[in-house]
Amino acid sequence: MKNNSESIETRRPKVLFFDVNETLLDLTPMKKRVGEVLEGKEEVLSLWFTTMLHYSLVTSASGHYKPFGHIGAAALQMVAANNNITISEEKARKIIAESMQNLPPHPEVKEALTQLKKEGYKLVAFTNSSNEGLKKQFENAELTAYFDERLSVEDTGKFKPFTDTYAWGAHKMGVKLEECMLIAAHGWDVAGALWAGWRAAFISRPGQQIFPLAPKTEIVATNLKKVADILVTYK
Repeated sequence: MKNNSESIETRRPKVLFFDVNETLLDLTPMKKRVGEVLEGKEEVLSLWFTTMLHYSLVTSASGHYKPFGHIGAAALQMVAANNNITISEEKARKIIAESMQNLPPHPEVKEALTQLKKEGYKLVAFTNSSNEGLKKQFENAELTAYFDERLSVEDTGKFKPFTDTYAWGAHKMGVKLEECMLIAAHGWDVAGALWAGWRAAFISRPGQQIFPLAPKTEIVATNLKKVADILVTYK
């Protein structure tokens, strides 16, 4: 659905930037793998994921950079330790790398991307994953051909949702901030984009919510196809 607001613009953004993990790719297989490692405690996947995001921000805020997969592995070790499970750094990194690189796209994703490309939109992947990780994710999910560009925050050294990172993405694509739209299934990512001067569309995947203190986003829908159906009506 589109939010009802007189201020909503229905002109086409010049570039659509897509978050990858959970927005395009289904985390269910990773949930199963992490659950196996944590001795059947699949319910802690969300805690692991939020811990990974938390420490990616800690890393950036401290002026450092570590690959997202390495932070994910460290977060897995931390969550495991809180459940009295010991995982070596090597094993944790192997689990995260293998799991994240073999995620399938959500069922509606390819149809939606095809629709948007047919309508002339420029599609850009914009992720906290590393360049190499993103390349393998897209190859394994067969998404490479749908995108005009793949951008990883690895090249700027700051994770989303730092404002500098969105500004870097816009600069990289040669467009103004207001000409960018982020499509994401994470309230923190949408909030970061909006505060940086971008437009945004939120996909309300199960368990995901918009951050109530962020500016209102113009598109809210339950899947990418519904977002695409709205975007093709823009002039």
